[in-house]
Amino acid sequence: MNHISIRVAHLSDLETLLKFEQGVVAAERPLDSFLGAGELFYYNIPALITGENTLFIVATVADELVGCGYVKIEESNQYHKNPKHGYIGFIYVKPAFRGKKISSLVLENLKKWAKEKSLKELRLDVYSNNSAAIKPYERFGFKKSLVNMRIDI
Repeated sequence: MNHISIRVAHLSDLETLLKFEQGVVAAERPLDSFLGAGELFYYNIPALITGENTLFIVATVADELVGCGYVKIEESNQYHKNPKHGYIGFIYVKPAFRGKKISSLVLENLKKWAKEKSLKELRLDVYSNNSAAIKPYERFGFKKSLVNMRIDI
């Protein structure tokens, strides 16, 4: 495989990032019966790319976008020890490039930026039944925390 590069996302990447977003939706749809039908949009990608308190990066191989992710500085609830934390989202790697540690490279770059911003904590959300995502996050150092539960009524 060619060299993997990491760079800041640009608005010119939007078309590909919208496709990546639908890849996330397709992967999560079998895990969540509450997701609506049809095309869904989780993220305001232009706002994440241009956000003052956000770093949105992409992984490239030979100028092809192959992965992405962002970290956003968020206020923590007053009962947490850290007043702010970095929220990580939209970690995606194209299927043909999975298993090559691209997500770890993206996470490492997001973590570095968060440390430069003096953050002490990173958080992310992942479906509890998504072991394909949980295992790499745990290898990176994340630990399971709160479980979100729901019921149809």
